[in-house]
Amino acid sequence: MPLKPPMQHPLNQHPQRAALHNEVHARPSQALVAPLAISHVVMLCDAAQLDASRHHVSALLRDHHLPLPDPQSSHFRIDLGAFQIHWELHTEFVSWTFMCPLPTEHLGQTQPALALASVPPDWLTGLPGQCLCSLHLWVVPAGTPGTAALVKQVLLEDSLLASSVAGGGGEVYTDFAMRADGFSRMVLLAGNLSPRRLGRLVQRLLEIETYRMAALLGLPTAREASGMLSSAERELVELARAIRSAKPEEEPWLLDRLTKLAGQVESQHAATHSRFSASVAYFELVDKRIGEINEAALPGMQTIGEFMDRRLTPARSTCEWSTRRQDALSQRVSRISNLLRTRVEIEQQQSSQALLATMNQRQDLQLQLQSTVEGLSVAAITYYIVGLVSYLAKGASQLGWPWSAESTAAAAIPVVALGVWWSLRRLHHKVFKS
Repeated sequence: MPLKPPMQHPLNQHPQRAALHNEVHARPSQALVAPLAISHVVMLCDAAQLDASRHHVSALLRDHHLPLPDPQSSHFRIDLGAFQIHWELHTEFVSWTFMCPLPTEHLGQTQPALALASVPPDWLTGLPGQCLCSLHLWVVPAGTPGTAALVKQVLLEDSLLASSVAGGGGEVYTDFAMRADGFSRMVLLAGNLSPRRLGRLVQRLLEIETYRMAALLGLPTAREASGMLSSAERELVELARAIRSAKPEEEPWLLDRLTKLAGQVESQHAATHSRFSASVAYFELVDKRIGEINEAALPGMQTIGEFMDRRLTPARSTCEWSTRRQDALSQRVSRISNLLRTRVEIEQQQSSQALLATMNQRQDLQLQLQSTVEGLSVAAITYYIVGLVSYLAKGASQLGWPWSAESTAAAAIPVVALGVWWSLRRLHHKVFKS
């Protein structure tokens, strides 16, 4: 009885579901069989060069009449006959890995074959970006005649490192020295490793070299930042001393200097933060990859992990210390700026209180003067009105007014004065109420 096809559920899919689901399968290791010659090149690229690298590899495939990679892909590998190429697009660099079979007939007697020998020279020199890392790796089955001579031939004895890896399934030899051609070298003696395990081991060794160099990109930045940080710290100390004895009229100038210093520190912090953060991430990847190759020491030899721990620790500490110095300096500038602003604000508030007290005193004087003027105004207005009443009484005496003009004026004085005073009070009340 034939099986029924699975039911299709019409679920609304997240637009990124497929990409997120396939992320666990991104950049899988390749199954490898020794002997192999591998050349690994890492090109540091900006945004335009990252895009140009895709066109560059497409040009090589077109020359070999091969299908072009998916425009959205970030990695692919393809066999071009004489060699294989593995291309990977990262955030700030592109890695190119070339590999081909390694002849072992005269191993250790002549120069070992290079994977780059079959790569078109003009195309190779045209790789977009700047070379950050380049490595020749020879993978040879353990027990192959001439392996000891190969190690002495391609590596420097004075700086030789060696360790047993993959739980004793192989041995790796390197010296981390860059030759005149710009390449460092590594030899891997593969024992009883399956093709998949050998592919994972080779990938980890290449990534150790790649991430080591990427992590060290933060070191020149840290050294450059150190000079600026030292200068800013000295200036901050001088400003802190000046603030202690500063006069009020000097505080705006000091606050302006502090603001400019804060801007300089924050600008430098913003320019280096991403580089230092990337270095921290790359250093962690180096540690993780070294742990994954499962090293064990060979008699009398230093392991890759011991070498990296001893040689990379100062560089890592320099980057971490620069980050801490930036954060600490930014906080110190902020604290001193806040203290100075608080001091200026307190003095401004005291000045404002003094000004308000002076204004209140002036207002009291104005009220006293106003009261005096109002009293004189009542007297003056009463005088003129009583004068009019006197003239009115003189004229009314001809019509039979019984009182004399003087008596009438004398009687009118208190009435007129009270009326004028009451009218002014009503006027004040209306003005204040409005």
